Amino acid sequence: MSSEILSVLEYMEKEKGIGRADMIATITNALKTAAQKGVNSGQELKIEINERNGQMHAWALLKVVDSVSDPKTEIHIEKAKGIAPGAQIGDIVEKEIDPSTLGRIAAQTARQAVMQRLRQFEKDRIYDDFKDQVGNVVTGTVRRRERGDLYIDLGKAEAVMNSREQVPGEEYQPGERIRCLLLAIDSTPRGPEIILSRSSPKFVRRLFELEVTEIADGTVKIEAFAREPGYRTKIAVTSTDPK
Repeated sequence: MSSEILSVLEYMEKEKGIGRADMIATITNALKTAAQKGVNSGQELKIEINERNGQMHAWALLKVVDSVSDPKTEIHIEKAKGIAPGAQIGDIVEKEIDPSTLGRIAAQTARQAVMQRLRQFEKDRIYDDFKDQVGNVVTGTVRRRERGDLYIDLGKAEAVMNSREQVPGEEYQPGERIRCLLLAIDSTPRGPEIILSRSSPKFVRRLFELEVTEIADGTVKIEAFAREPGYRTKIAVTSTDPK
């Protein structure tokens, strides 16, 4: 399993930007939960995964007693001292177990839980990466058009420009670079959806602020703004420079 885990760690780190520590926490928690519902039911486990090579180690956490009534949760004092020489009644000792004993069903259940957690990681990451970009101009690559909507690759996520946010007469081909306003991030059952716009008056305003030095430095202030997307744009400005 170590090679499989290592492959997951490497892929998610390189391709998805999810750190190994986060991934390991996800995998170990999923394995523990799945195992405790399966053949290791009722047993408290400790699982560690080596970040470098993906090797996994597992321990059963057992309470030291002088009379064992449940072998899954307890260990006799004499056996406990073979693991931890200073063990005393009431202590918890860690007895290493073969990870393969966690069971096939537990492993399958863990994989499902891991994939669910990964999807949540990606949803959270998309929101965190773009939440501070709302209202800013972003650049992406056109990927495809579906039912009038334009799907654009922003590098770390895919965004959509609905037909109502497009400018009449503008046509874009797959692979073409495009600048848009990041209008909003909507919550959907599938996760965050990034909404782009080229028809919003805010888009042209932001372009002027980016391209016109006097507006960017505050020398010229936009007082009023009117736009008919694809036809005309009118801007009323004032200057703070007495010259």
